[in-house]
Amino acid sequence: MGHEGNETATDAGEHILPWARAVLETTGPRWLRLTQTVPEELLTRIPAPGEWSAVDCLRHLLDVERSVFPARVRAILAGQDFPAFDPASREAPAPNSTAQQLAVAFAEAREVGLAALAQVREQDLARTARHSTLGIMTLSETLHAWAAHDLNHTVQAERAMMQPFIGGSGALAFRFADHLAKRGS
Repeated sequence: MGHEGNETATDAGEHILPWARAVLETTGPRWLRLTQTVPEELLTRIPAPGEWSAVDCLRHLLDVERSVFPARVRAILAGQDFPAFDPASREAPAPNSTAQQLAVAFAEAREVGLAALAQVREQDLARTARHSTLGIMTLSETLHAWAAHDLNHTVQAERAMMQPFIGGSGALAFRFADHLAKRGS
């Protein structure tokens, strides 16, 4: 069946540059395609009280792309420390934008981020800088977190869009139990 065993974090470290590039290069086009084809009503549907819609996930990704990961890559390459990011203390970007407008803005911001990533060489991965609350971080850790963050919010967005389909699955709904949105406490 192909691959024997699971990759460990150490194994992933050996591949972080091509793996991170591959993940980060797909996110912009993926969102563009989603927002061109999926109805706005589904993209903006709140899956459960207190949870994010797919568009909320996209808006957060846009904010982080403009303010966090590319800036951290540039800071570490320049030997500069960087502040923590607190999304709760920030106003969401473009609150009145459509999903399509947010996807276009994200894709444009991601191109800037990919340009920062293109400056990274294998020998740079061990470079460090101080995060204002977490302490010393390597460039490798930052790239791991950037790719994981993209995938995390992509999964979260897709899970939000799954909810009406799960609800309509009848006897097959049990197959999707791991993806049910939390319905309050």
